[in-house]
Amino acid sequence: MNMCTLIHYYKTAIEHAIERNQRRQAFEQKLGTESSGERRNRELALFGKNESQFLRLRRTRLSLDDFNTVKVIGKGAFGEVRLVQKKDSGKIYAMKTLLKSEMYKKDQLAHVKAERDVLADANSPWVVSLYYSFQDPLYLYLIMEFLPGGDLMTMLIKWQIFTEDVTRFYIAECVLAIEAIHKLGFIHRDIKPDNILIDMRGHIKLSDFGLSTGFHKTHDSNYYRKLLEQDGDNKCKLGENLED
Repeated sequence: MNMCTLIHYYKTAIEHAIERNQRRQAFEQKLGTESSGERRNRELALFGKNESQFLRLRRTRLSLDDFNTVKVIGKGAFGEVRLVQKKDSGKIYAMKTLLKSEMYKKDQLAHVKAERDVLADANSPWVVSLYYSFQDPLYLYLIMEFLPGGDLMTMLIKWQIFTEDVTRFYIAECVLAIEAIHKLGFIHRDIKPDNILIDMRGHIKLSDFGLSTGFHKTHDSNYYRKLLEQDGDNKCKLGENLED
């Protein structure tokens, strides 16, 4: 482990510990006004379980060799989305593959970081779940929940016109989903039928946060421009910041 990686490792570990404490404090403050007694204990236990699961996933080191590609299900400006199967568990995921050279060239590092952060932070029924993220010299990989219902654009093309009841249902769910994103401190900035996915029960989840922002320094393109202008010791942060 070189010095840059070592410094980044301990700096990130401290930041993660601070974030966990802040999440715990914010959650306890919320419970203080909304619940008490047995319900409070259940909510705290569930919160602790979710935090433990998140930490286990964060410690898991994966590579492309851990997955089998079933088929390509989409293509974008920086890569593609594949339907993949994890070799050890057999579980199915959607793997978003982002070409890092194109991200650098088109000054999209801040947007990719924001997308990764909102997916990782959102423990919400309205947001596609992110299970793993890792990278190699060429690509950044986001392993996400696969939703078999397709997207709202495909439904519109198939049915052409929705009934009033169906329209009200999906508009109402979109409003709740956007509200959930705002409460997390993010703005999606690319809401359209293509980015509204449908789960197996017919409910929506938002996806494709490539244009989102969370008003954090690492979501600002100037942050990465400054790193690129500095010496080589700082440049190694670029790839590590995107995966963390």
